[in-house]
Amino acid sequence: MILRYFYDDTLAQASYLLGCAATGEALVVDPARAIAPYLVAAEKQGLRITHITETHIHADFVSGSRELASATGARLFLSREGGDAWQYGWAHEANATLVGEGDGWMVGNIRIDVLHTPGHTPEHISFLVTDTAATRKNNVEAPIGIFSGDFLFAGDVGRPDLLERAAGMVGTKEVGARDQFRSVQLAKHLPDFLQI
Repeated sequence: MILRYFYDDTLAQASYLLGCAATGEALVVDPARAIAPYLVAAEKQGLRITHITETHIHADFVSGSRELASATGARLFLSREGGDAWQYGWAHEANATLVGEGDGWMVGNIRIDVLHTPGHTPEHISFLVTDTAATRKNNVEAPIGIFSGDFLFAGDVGRPDLLERAAGMVGTKEVGARDQFRSVQLAKHLPDFLQI
């Protein structure tokens, strides 16, 4: 398994390239607008970007998901959670696959499982990562990591108040905090060894 981390200091935005060395397939999580770094990194690792996903609808930076999908032919996987008001308006025209709690897909030998983790935003999803080649070898079927977006950080949790404070969506702060609390309770049942 190949993992590359990308971080934009100006925006405090993280994104990832996750690849299967055996098949050459790769997933990009939360791509920034400038897609060249993902294309260069994939080429250097001998990978082709076949899947792209987002943990949530981002308000603090412009996503590169559509442009990256167009440049690579990769399939988009976007959240269907959060109700009608929280759907990607362009998902249908981009031929995206809408995913939610309990869904999953494979990127080569890597399994991606979706968890609905609302709180920061209503449609927020996280992705459990299982390296099935390693689990088959060790006879242990367990995820090794989670792409948690703005739900969970090392030593912290995402802010549930930003929709109200920054976007003026009155009445969302308390609902977000309650959702965030439930999502954190869910996370308590995940394995302690998960890499965040």
